[in-house]
Amino acid sequence: MNQMPEHTPESLAPLPVGAVQRVAFLGTPELAVPVLRALVEAGIEVGHVITRVDKRRARGNDLYPSPVKVAALELGLTVSHKVDDLLEQHRDKPFDLAVVVAYGALIKPNVLAEIPMVNLHVSLLPKWRGAAPIERALLAGDTQTGVCLMQIEEGLDTGGVIGVRTMAITDSTTAEDIRSQLIAEGSQLLIEQLKFGLDPVVPQTGRATYAEKIDSSELRINWSNSAREISRLIRLGNAWTIFRGKRLKIHQADVIHETTGEVGSLVVTKNSVGVATSSGFLELKIVQPEGKPRMDVVSWINGTQITHGEKLTSD
Repeated sequence: MNQMPEHTPESLAPLPVGAVQRVAFLGTPELAVPVLRALVEAGIEVGHVITRVDKRRARGNDLYPSPVKVAALELGLTVSHKVDDLLEQHRDKPFDLAVVVAYGALIKPNVLAEIPMVNLHVSLLPKWRGAAPIERALLAGDTQTGVCLMQIEEGLDTGGVIGVRTMAITDSTTAEDIRSQLIAEGSQLLIEQLKFGLDPVVPQTGRATYAEKIDSSELRINWSNSAREISRLIRLGNAWTIFRGKRLKIHQADVIHETTGEVGSLVVTKNSVGVATSSGFLELKIVQPEGKPRMDVVSWINGTQITHGEKLTSD
């Protein structure tokens, strides 16, 4: 995908100069909650919180608030669901800045023209703009990722970068490891920037890539891939395969580099189960049979009476 055109800061409310004392907060999922709590704990006044509307779950008609709404109410903050609500409040008692973390929707230009906004985005922009940057970085085999504090403009994650923190992705790093470290690092970065004044905005450079949401079908394991590729999928969370006609989730597995055996076939001992791939073996550690809780592989062996040579399949 071609490099995106430069942003147009003249259409945006100017960012504040010096320490920031009063902010609005926009966010929705659990990912954003630690950042909201960090702002309050740091003594930053959170004047109002915007989050997505309450949703119904798969069963029943009850409405459930977003994790950010639950946390905001616990913290004694006012909450609503329309970004335009900020405009009236801003005109009455201005916000120095609005902080956005995984809100889940683009901000309209008329709001951006009145209220300066920044976003914590968990990737090294312009790589992995969009909805699932952590997951896409892990699946792609990236060896490094990070979190950026960026100025918000009308485009999707196209604004200039104010600050950045990085972390390494190793062969054992999980999506949850990345998520927790980047949110902790991002919260610290944000608080420092607010207390001491925002650094200059630096336009994004380089090739942009987009992180589309993970479809459930992508979590199905294809044993014809390499052990390294499958390991990354497992470390994403909720990867699954088929064993004896039922789904089996694999939550943890180690890569073993020797390869012998037909793809998907099991090598079973008293205390271990290995799975052959197109390149290397995976030694299963924690699994979850359909309708049952997670269990270590020894419990699975003893409870299921697995036999050497059985196969895991993709359908």
